[in-house]
Amino acid sequence: MHTLYDSDTYSVTHMLANAVAADVASDAKNARSVPTRPVLTLARHGFEIVDKRAGKEVYLDGSWAELFQQHISAWQQNTPTQEEVEDTLERYAELAQNPVVVH
Repeated sequence: MHTLYDSDTYSVTHMLANAVAADVASDAKNARSVPTRPVLTLARHGFEIVDKRAGKEVYLDGSWAELFQQHISAWQQNTPTQEEVEDTLERYAELAQNPVVVH
């Protein structure tokens, strides 16, 4: 998890999911020793955008995360102003339905 952006109005965190290897159980009926091989689970990367003014957050994954990643790549090539970043985050924050809850 990496905080990419933090201002008075928005916070953006990149959530990095690691593929976890699980052992495949060997066939108990088989007398020979069968080596186990790892099975990878689906790794889901995403972005959490928190609208601090509204107290809501949205989690982007899948195609939404890919679209947002394109914005980040463009920002890395052409350094945007804070206003440009905040305008883009505001458009994504309109999707926010979940209240921010501290555990």
